[in-house]
Amino acid sequence: MRRQAELTHLKSDEPLEDVLEVLDSDGAVIVEECFSTKMIELILSELAPHIEKPGSNKTYINPLIADFYGEHTRHVTGLCSKSPTFVDEVLLHPLILGVADAVLGPSCADYQLNVAHMLVLGPGAEVQLPHRDEDVWVHMPNPHPEMQLASITALCDFTPGIGATRIVPGSHHWERARLAEPHEFADAVMPTGSRVIYLGSTIHGAGSNTTTDQHRPAFHLSYMLGWLRAEENNCLATPPDIARTLPRRAQELLGYDVHDAIKDFGGFLGALDMKIPADMLASGEL
Repeated sequence: MRRQAELTHLKSDEPLEDVLEVLDSDGAVIVEECFSTKMIELILSELAPHIEKPGSNKTYINPLIADFYGEHTRHVTGLCSKSPTFVDEVLLHPLILGVADAVLGPSCADYQLNVAHMLVLGPGAEVQLPHRDEDVWVHMPNPHPEMQLASITALCDFTPGIGATRIVPGSHHWERARLAEPHEFADAVMPTGSRVIYLGSTIHGAGSNTTTDQHRPAFHLSYMLGWLRAEENNCLATPPDIARTLPRRAQELLGYDVHDAIKDFGGFLGALDMKIPADMLASGEL
């Protein structure tokens, strides 16, 4: 019998270089002790009014997206507009920003938020189709630099039975046509408050929730190269009235900055009246 693949576990206070080394080798790494139970409870209390009830996926863009997430998955989108603590503690967590600086920084003037949402896998949720997150930009020619950095934060203890994320270590180095065999999947088993960080080019997917009465809540957060278009329209998800109350760095990540490539002999993207929207938030123009 072939040995099942496994993911490397590190602690949140270990050197950034160690995280980057594993990420470069395996395409994913589990970092434990990122968030305390108290911090998670505070964020969830802020999100409580927005947590959707189970039901049909009629709100999805099309049936294929509904099938991708499954009928037993609940969604809370636009977390940055709903939880100030999420912004301060999750979006702006120094470790994930340090990783994003290293992974995405060389290929853009600055990176932006791609999507920040909460996924709750209910009993009966089936295994998700294995995929690479970067395939949302399917028209990008190969080869290309890493376009996305993603993370999933465990809001409960992740186990195979409750639907822990399944990741294929090393798949970011594979030819695109190669399919993963069962033994090449590793379950992201990790305690509450841990975070599995993975590249957009790494094959992964949610596991199946085989329990009868347990839900698997998690935050999914990803950053992208600043010159790409995000999956979530973050400037509408977090409109100016809310964005102006957030830290400047959060505003930039949400798309209220310009992608300024002038020093690289390029141009700038995302201006409003030839100004930086974040500056306009500060001055009251926006």
